[in-house]
Amino acid sequence: MSKLGTLGARLHHGEVGYDFVKNRKIWYAVSILITILAIAGLAVRGLHMGIEFQGGAVFTTPKNMTVSVATAEGYAEEASGHDAIVQQLGDGSMRIQVAGIDTGTSDKIKDTLAEDLKIDAEQINAELVGPSWGEQIANKAWQGLGIFMVLVVIYLAIAFEWRMAVAAFVALIHDITITVGIYALVGFEVTPGTVIGLLTILGYSLYDTVVVFDSLKEQTRDITKQNRWTYSEIANRSINSTLVRSINTTVVALLPVAGLLFIGGGVLGAGMLNDISLSLFVGLAAGAYSSIFIATPLVADLKELEPGMKSLKKRVMAKRAQGADEDEDPQTATVAVGGPGDEGEDVTPAVVGPRSRSASRGRGRPSGKRR
Repeated sequence: MSKLGTLGARLHHGEVGYDFVKNRKIWYAVSILITILAIAGLAVRGLHMGIEFQGGAVFTTPKNMTVSVATAEGYAEEASGHDAIVQQLGDGSMRIQVAGIDTGTSDKIKDTLAEDLKIDAEQINAELVGPSWGEQIANKAWQGLGIFMVLVVIYLAIAFEWRMAVAAFVALIHDITITVGIYALVGFEVTPGTVIGLLTILGYSLYDTVVVFDSLKEQTRDITKQNRWTYSEIANRSINSTLVRSINTTVVALLPVAGLLFIGGGVLGAGMLNDISLSLFVGLAAGAYSSIFIATPLVADLKELEPGMKSLKKRVMAKRAQGADEDEDPQTATVAVGGPGDEGEDVTPAVVGPRSRSASRGRGRPSGKRR
């Protein structure tokens, strides 16, 4: 078995791990800081809306142009009097976008560009885009997002419980906010491809969250019938038991998206690939983070407010305090690993926290060893 597979098995059995839930205030603070930066970037710089949302013209030059992108951009801005976006396509042609112009202005710009680029005006393909089309796409996207959110909350509330639905909803809002904020800070153009990418990442983000929730639901069944673990400790074990799986699925999903973003968009200069891949790349990373560091710890916080969970925590703490008093050497005490209600066997201390000593150890002997 590979080292990663061995680690995954040890995490699943609770032999090793990291206490995500105990350190949840750190992750909350990090998320709040990132969210504030994203909102600040959105407020200060705003989104760079594409021509589909503003309206304007798109000029496509012939293949194998020898003019640089900077030079073509200068020509377009001089001819139009507006800011222009120029992209070098893979076949050597250029895509020049100028927002906020009408048909008459588009024809004049086309003739001027042809003269500056020293080509025939008929070789330049001009396409006029109206803002109403992009507005319709945006409205449909918001409607789809709203319907998706409502259905997700209803499904999670029925399949799991309302606290998990609330936590998943917060995680999704967290992912969308960060992705939109990154778009504002980086200055990438928002196009219909961006909208598609944003809607796609919601499914990826929700997938990891539901996997952890399913493990948590299974392990907390009849939790109040035992006195060994609190809800937060079992929630932490659920995160660790699915940690390697979450990492594997995220990395596998990020690799092709990174190829689209850095190779397809950066090297080939394909604009639509940039629009879709950046939102996917940021959204996948944010979704993996939120499912581990935000959603499950938030569920634990909400559950610990229940009277039953508070009572359970008191019993667990009292039992551990009693066990510590009976133990002559607490530093050498061992813990038991297993699901709620299982007796388990002595192993190295596990991730979910202190547990009661196993009944298999000898009592009344100084060393606890059998003679």
